[in-house]
Amino acid sequence: MQTMVQVSLDLRSIPEALDLAHIAVEAGVDWLEAGTPLIISEGRHAVRALREAFPAHPIVADLKAMDGGRSDVEMMAQAGANAIVVMARAHPETIKAAVSAGREYNVRIMGDTLASPDKVAAARLLEELGCDYVVHHIGFDERNGLDAAGQPAPSPLDTLQQVVQAVKIPVQAVGGLSVEQAVRTPELGAPLVVIGAPLVSASTLRSSRNEIERVLRTVCQQVHAYRSKEETT
Repeated sequence: MQTMVQVSLDLRSIPEALDLAHIAVEAGVDWLEAGTPLIISEGRHAVRALREAFPAHPIVADLKAMDGGRSDVEMMAQAGANAIVVMARAHPETIKAAVSAGREYNVRIMGDTLASPDKVAAARLLEELGCDYVVHHIGFDERNGLDAAGQPAPSPLDTLQQVVQAVKIPVQAVGGLSVEQAVRTPELGAPLVVIGAPLVSASTLRSSRNEIERVLRTVCQQVHAYRSKEETT
């Protein structure tokens, strides 16, 4: 698939999320993600607000569903989401139910490997159960916990190529990547580039709007340049 830039709106209020989303769209971002903090704080109302404000942009609901796969997908799809995240650590029946509902409502299901002890096996399972994308994810607490214990913090780049080689569906790498690292993930076979915290934090948004737009515009230019390379090869 073509390379895409997704901005994670990991904020806690709809006005802040809409503010950042406008900056991101102006900069050329392709997909808007209603991040988990936003969904916890504002629920499906955040997805609906993004859909109303940006009718042409795909919206990802990072619900991290662990149970009730069908009802979760149904609610987010009806609110306007184009893709919903379900966890690889959920029961297989939850993933199956989410995938089934996704087909019914014409939305994509993204399977997240966060907390999976074997991320390659988790990615294969998500593909086998019908997910459309793999989110290869090292969680915030996992990274910070190991780092605080004096151990090297893990990175999704550590096993990204193995995950990409294990599946045929598109992969995105998430968790602790710098902007420079994220932009390089298409070179490693992961075409869905996600830009999130700390760039999109509430404090950064208040103090550095111009800088956020500049960075996102540069990211989009670099990531979208891979499309031209693919078309000429």
